[in-house]
Amino acid sequence: MKGSPLEPADRDWWRDAAIYQVYVRSFADGDGDGTGDLAGVRARLPYLVELGVDALWFTPWYLSPLADGGYDVADYRTIDPQFGTLAEAEKLIAEAREMGIRTIIDIVPNHVSDQHAWFRAAVAAGPGSAERGLFHFRKGRGEGGTIPPNDWVGEFGGTPWTRLPDGDWYLHLFAPEQPDLNWDHPAVRQEHEDVLRFWFDRGVAGVRIDSAVLPAKDPALPDFTPGTDPHPYVDRDDLHAVYRAWRTIADEYDGIFVGEVWLPDTERFVRYLRPDELHTAFNLGFLASPWDAERLRASVDETLAEHAPVGAPATWVLCNHDVTRTVTRYGRADDTGFAFERKRFGTPTDLSLGTRRARAAALLSLALPGTVYLYQGEELGLPEAEIPRDRIQDPMHERSGGVDPGRDGCRVPLPWTAGAPYAGFGSAAEPWLPQPAGWEAYAADSQAADPASMLSLYRAALGLRRTEAGFRGAGLTWLDAADGVLAFSRGEGLVCVANLAEEPAALPAHTRLLLASGPLTGDGRLPRDTAVWLRV
Repeated sequence: MKGSPLEPADRDWWRDAAIYQVYVRSFADGDGDGTGDLAGVRARLPYLVELGVDALWFTPWYLSPLADGGYDVADYRTIDPQFGTLAEAEKLIAEAREMGIRTIIDIVPNHVSDQHAWFRAAVAAGPGSAERGLFHFRKGRGEGGTIPPNDWVGEFGGTPWTRLPDGDWYLHLFAPEQPDLNWDHPAVRQEHEDVLRFWFDRGVAGVRIDSAVLPAKDPALPDFTPGTDPHPYVDRDDLHAVYRAWRTIADEYDGIFVGEVWLPDTERFVRYLRPDELHTAFNLGFLASPWDAERLRASVDETLAEHAPVGAPATWVLCNHDVTRTVTRYGRADDTGFAFERKRFGTPTDLSLGTRRARAAALLSLALPGTVYLYQGEELGLPEAEIPRDRIQDPMHERSGGVDPGRDGCRVPLPWTAGAPYAGFGSAAEPWLPQPAGWEAYAADSQAADPASMLSLYRAALGLRRTEAGFRGAGLTWLDAADGVLAFSRGEGLVCVANLAEEPAALPAHTRLLLASGPLTGDGRLPRDTAVWLRV
C-alpha cells in the first residue's frame, strides 16, 4: 500500500483514523547506540505506510532525564539527544506527511522534570520566592514541619510530597522527579499555549494530553476525604477553561486533541468532549474489559452512548506503553491485567490462547466505529517480557515495593530482522532493555513473508478498514447471535462476528468472507476465540 500527500481540507480524518503509537526509545535504533531514535523511525516509515496507519502518536521525545520514560520533560522545545535533534523531528514530520501519515505529539501538563529550568530556579530561590509560585511548595505539618502537608497518595504509591533541605515540601503526584505545576499561575498557562503553537508551527496534526484530568488543584491542597465533591485534584472544573483556550489554538491550525481522561462518571467525562474542548479522549474501559462477550458488548454500548450527545468519535485501544501486552493479558486467567498482583513475575500464561484471542480482538476493535490506536509491536503479536530485576528501569517497580514488575515488559525494543544482531533493532550496542530469548521469532521481516502472521492480519485489516466505505461513520447495529458471540453490522453490507463462546458458532448468511482471524471449522462455522469480517 502506498501513501500519498495529505489533503489539507481533510479536516475530519481523526474521526475514523488508525493511529500508531511510537515509543521512540524502543522502536528502531538508527545510530547503533542501543536506544531507539528519530533516525530509526524515519528509516521505518515505509513499513508504517505498508501497515496502513493514518497517523503516528509519539510518546514524549523531548529533553528528559528519563526518570519516568520521558514523561518528566525538561524542555519541550528540545529533542532529547538520545533520540536526535529538533531538525530531525521536523524532517520526520514532513517526510511522514508526504507519505500520507500525520504526526501527534505528547504534552504532559500536570508536571515537568525536576531538571526543568523553572524547578531548578525555584529550588535555588528558596522558600517564599516568586519562582516557587510556579509549583506547589508548602510547609510541613507537625513539630518542625516533618509531616507532609496533606494525606494524599501519589499515582505511584506513597506520599506525593518530597521535602527539600530548606524545609519546604513540593507536590508530585507521580515520581519525586516530576514536580506538579501550579495551573493557577498565568505563566504556566501561557507557556503551554506557546508550546502548542511551537509544535503546530512545525507541522504536527495533533496533541495527546497526558493525565488530562489532573493538572488543576484545590488551592488549599486539603486532605482528601473519599467521596468529596469536588475532588481536590481530579477533574476540577477549572480545567475546562484551560482546554477551551487550547482549542482556539488548535482550530487555527486544524489540529486535534486526544485526552487521557480516566473518569467513571459519564456526565463528567463528556464535558471534556464538548465542541469547544477536546476532539477525542482515550477509551480505556474497553482495554480494561476481560475477554468476555457480555462485558465487551457493555463497554462498546456505554462508550458509544457517552460519546453520542457531544458528537465525538469513540476511541479503541487494546494496549499501550503502560499495560500488559495483549497476547499475554488474554492468555492469563484474570485477563484485565491492571492490579499489581496480577502482573507478578511467573504468572501462568497461555500464549497460544492469548495470541488467538488477540487476533480476534484486533478484528473486533478495528471494526468498531471511531478511532483506533495501535501500540507498536501489537501488529507483531509481541508478548509481555519478564525483565531481569536488575535491568528494570520503570519507577513503578521500586515504588510498589517490588510487587509490580513495572511497565518495561511492554517496552522491549522491537524485533525487525530475523538472524540479525538484537533482532535488527540496532546494529551495534545492546538495547537499553534486554530482548528475551527467542525474540527474533516475532521479527517483522519474517512475518511480512507469512500470510498467516499477525502482521499480515493487521495489514489486511487496516487495508480493508481504509477502503471499505462501510467502516466509516458512527453507525453500529447489533445482530442476533448465540450467547458468547458478538455480531454487528457497519454501514451497508459489512458484518463483524467474534466468537467468545466455548463451541463453534454458525455464521450469518453472507456473500463473501473478507477476513478471518483464524481458520473456520471444516463445516464453515466460527471456532471459539475467532473473528471474521463478512460481506452480506
